[in-house]
Amino acid sequence: MIRLWLALAALMSLAQPAHADELRPVAIDFTEQAPGQWSLDWKQPVSTPGPVDLVVPRIPKNCSFIAEPQRRVAAAALIGHADVRCQGAVAGGQISLPQLAGSADALLRVALLDRPVQSFRLTARDPSATILARPDRWQVLRSYFTIGTEHILIGWDHLLFVIALVLLVRGGWPVVKAATAFTVAHSITLVAATLGYTGLPQQPVEALIALSIVFLAVELARGGMEGWTSRWPWAVAFAFGLLHGFGFAGALREIGLPEGEVPAALLSFNVGVEAGQLLVIAGVIGLRAAINRMAPRAEEPALKLATYGIGITASYWLIDRLIG
Repeated sequence: MIRLWLALAALMSLAQPAHADELRPVAIDFTEQAPGQWSLDWKQPVSTPGPVDLVVPRIPKNCSFIAEPQRRVAAAALIGHADVRCQGAVAGGQISLPQLAGSADALLRVALLDRPVQSFRLTARDPSATILARPDRWQVLRSYFTIGTEHILIGWDHLLFVIALVLLVRGGWPVVKAATAFTVAHSITLVAATLGYTGLPQQPVEALIALSIVFLAVELARGGMEGWTSRWPWAVAFAFGLLHGFGFAGALREIGLPEGEVPAALLSFNVGVEAGQLLVIAGVIGLRAAINRMAPRAEEPALKLATYGIGITASYWLIDRLIG
């Protein structure tokens, strides 16, 4: 049963898109251009080939479209735009996207004239947001914390790196030191790249992130004997953490940061990433301990199967990102 579970996990990883570092929520921007005059812009990710209908967000009841929404096609997305006229204040009005389903989400930004930007996260369970007269900083903190947590849990490349690191670095204290080094490193480059102090092109970063997972998989296949990671786990984790931080920054640029709340959003996103990372680490350690206790003979075959699954997946990503 354990072997079957691990094999299915590896196959699921192989089925994921190569650019696993992207955040793919719907992005909606509702901006007041002049008193009563608004623009509605949104980006709808497209993950399947073929024609896709443009989903139009619902606007407050006291607002109306001046003309039919415009549509254009971009890379892996549909872009929508509409000019909107609103009678009176929009505070208390709602913007919604009821077409959200499953785990899909949307990031909504509302910008009133001469007021801080409001940020909301829409989900299938809660697909609408009420515009406030004054923005709530806790909205930003909650939204970006959730986005950061989801990114590490469904961002398959970062997820496999953390799993491989925990499998390779045995023992409680070495894992703590390696995880701390990885956290500190990617926090440095995430903040620096997001604030514009440094940066790297996203395509090479994605390829190097895949290469970092291949490196750990090779170390795992060798049993960790006399490898760099076994001798200096915190140093290897720190070096690769700097690289993964550029990946986090690129993903965060896809959705943007709210004006006036950049520090809060950046901090919340980073804390969310760390929360997701701790969940992954605890899950891997707990699963390994359970296997060792209930079926100790299965630990070695299960580790080997997981190692090759991680290595094959990362190698596929590396090749795809190099030629893509």
